[in-house]
Amino acid sequence: MGMLDGKVAFITGGARGQGRAHAVTCAREGADVIIVDILDQLPSVSYKLATREDMDETVRQVEALDRRAIAMKADVRSQAELDAAVAAGIAELGKIDILIANAGIWTLGNFWELTDAAWEEMVGVNLSGVWRSAKAVAPHMIERGSGSIVITASVNALEAGQYTAHYVAAKHGLIGLMKNLALELAPHGIRCNAVSPGAVKTPMTNHQGMWDMLAGHPGGTEADMDEGGFHYTLLKGTSWLDPQDIADTALYLNSDLAAKVTGVVIPVDAGHLTLSGFNPVSTR
Repeated sequence: MGMLDGKVAFITGGARGQGRAHAVTCAREGADVIIVDILDQLPSVSYKLATREDMDETVRQVEALDRRAIAMKADVRSQAELDAAVAAGIAELGKIDILIANAGIWTLGNFWELTDAAWEEMVGVNLSGVWRSAKAVAPHMIERGSGSIVITASVNALEAGQYTAHYVAAKHGLIGLMKNLALELAPHGIRCNAVSPGAVKTPMTNHQGMWDMLAGHPGGTEADMDEGGFHYTLLKGTSWLDPQDIADTALYLNSDLAAKVTGVVIPVDAGHLTLSGFNPVSTR
């Protein structure tokens, strides 16, 4: 018996990284999945976004677990595309029990140097995209009188981050959005919670730009990235987290184990938020 037997999960940003971990974990626990991803490059994003081949691999891994997978191209900034994906998923699989609003991007820049386009792209994907995803599934869940929504927030939903004002603002907004979704959907038997990951190694973070930033010079390596991760966490022997660490927490929140849990934020950060503060720049 799986923890999600007979369920159907709708996962945004499902082609790779944390999204793939969510899809495979749901399938392992008995759920069929619907995954959507943009499969296009965005102008403000320097690292390579997911491809059709990435999405096909996620489908392959789900089907290897003898579960059904529907995969569609959709931009979470488009309500029409999300609504169409939800409708197609329901038509084929009969229902949607779970939404994992996972799609997100990460870019850098001093707040006074960010362009309007970069700001709007960040907020459009990371905040408005979650609102639109919830809008797409809510009428169906309300009609059925049940459902679970898990939002991927961030430790930057709870603290500031250097050169990421747009990201921090969007992620802070997700906590308020999550609480309001929990408030408004509770009378319909629908729960909504958030997971706040710390530093997770995915294609969004594991690339030359990040290696160089953590090395402090061009030509950084993944080893430099791994070393930097040990300074970000509190738990012994822990550097960058695995996407499975986040998927396991979402699994709990979507399962009957959390049947009475709604409106909460669970950090999964190896103790990062417990670290005492340190100002790297002297205020002398």
